Amino acid sequence: MRYIDLFAGAGGLSEGFRRAGLEPIAHVEADAAACFTLKTRLAYYYLSENEKMDIYIQYLKGEITRDQLYSFVPPHILKSVINIPIGVKTNQTIFQIIDSINGGKDIDVIIGGPPCQAYSVIGRSRDEDGMQGDPRNYLYVQYGIFLKRYNPRMFVFENVVGLLSAESGKYFRNIQRYFGALGYVVEPIIVNTNKFGVLQNRKRIIIIGWHKDLDISIGELADNGNPEHKVCDIFQDLPELQAGEGIDKYSTYSTSDVTDYLRIAKIRNGINILTQHVARPHTDQDKEIYRIAVEKWKRNEERLDYNDLPERLKTHKNRNSFLDRFKVVAANLPYSQTVAAHIAKDGHYYIHPDIEQNRSISVREAARLQTFPDDYYFEGAKEGRIRTSAYRQIGNAVPPLMMEKIARQLTGFIK
Repeated sequence: MRYIDLFAGAGGLSEGFRRAGLEPIAHVEADAAACFTLKTRLAYYYLSENEKMDIYIQYLKGEITRDQLYSFVPPHILKSVINIPIGVKTNQTIFQIIDSINGGKDIDVIIGGPPCQAYSVIGRSRDEDGMQGDPRNYLYVQYGIFLKRYNPRMFVFENVVGLLSAESGKYFRNIQRYFGALGYVVEPIIVNTNKFGVLQNRKRIIIIGWHKDLDISIGELADNGNPEHKVCDIFQDLPELQAGEGIDKYSTYSTSDVTDYLRIAKIRNGINILTQHVARPHTDQDKEIYRIAVEKWKRNEERLDYNDLPERLKTHKNRNSFLDRFKVVAANLPYSQTVAAHIAKDGHYYIHPDIEQNRSISVREAARLQTFPDDYYFEGAKEGRIRTSAYRQIGNAVPPLMMEKIARQLTGFIK
């Protein structure tokens, strides 16, 4: 089956659907850095399927440039990543590119998750107008235009749970009516990634739509996860880092032993080259706070309340909300806190549990919490300027492991 990925980001949704056996026709994404990530992932699949993985490995080692990597990939594959924002002025251009690639064949599924800030509870609370009038509130209309154009049998629309409550449910009701008028039965399902084997507490809404003439009944989407695993399973084979340390390309693992979880989640999958295990630098003050947070957790499994810090360490004026802004990624729990795009701004909410390393989690550790495999390389708009962009892409992404399991369940209905 064939699919189009809208608002594709770094490709978490697409990775899941591809693993489930579907064929990507196009990825549409406005962010240039994410588009390079998508192209690099397409290069990985092409080279893997054509027994040329030595070329991809050369790239992960830093022996060839990004342009050199892409030169080994047929142009039409790279062309399928469309770096154009979706909108009234650009949709016809996007259609022309997709149609030139697809050759008039059927599209079975459209997937995608429009930017969620306008629907998120936190986003609305931080905006003085509650995100009213934000054009991102209506990107579902653009999504619908693609449904009308390609008439897929099913669509998967991923977003934050706050979509159900935004404007007292007005936006969701509008979405339901709009997609219904296009000929689809629409069913929202709230999922938590920790029910799919992802070591992360991350609630999302998956809106499933299917042609009204299909006899489908979708119940709960879950597989009960892997409750015997702990967050420590993602850290054990990674070399220790201090704040500001790490190598973007061609590092090595600290041990050849691979935990069961890393194997089950397909995080370690054969390429023994570690990339992007890079930690951001921190001030002495931040590191002192991190140490207090880790000691508090190790001593009593107690979270740090910002107001409990010594006065000399309190620099934030807001003392009434976000009091858990410094939080340890606890190694002994079955799942971590939600990895969000804010990790690109600072690491305070993602403190590494090892007090001797005294830092926030690395790019690779964040990617692992999202279940991206270690051979998944996150690009920047320019080579060599990657860390912040990678964190942002990872925080905005959908965990591939969850989406693979959901895709297998959903596509079984329309085969």
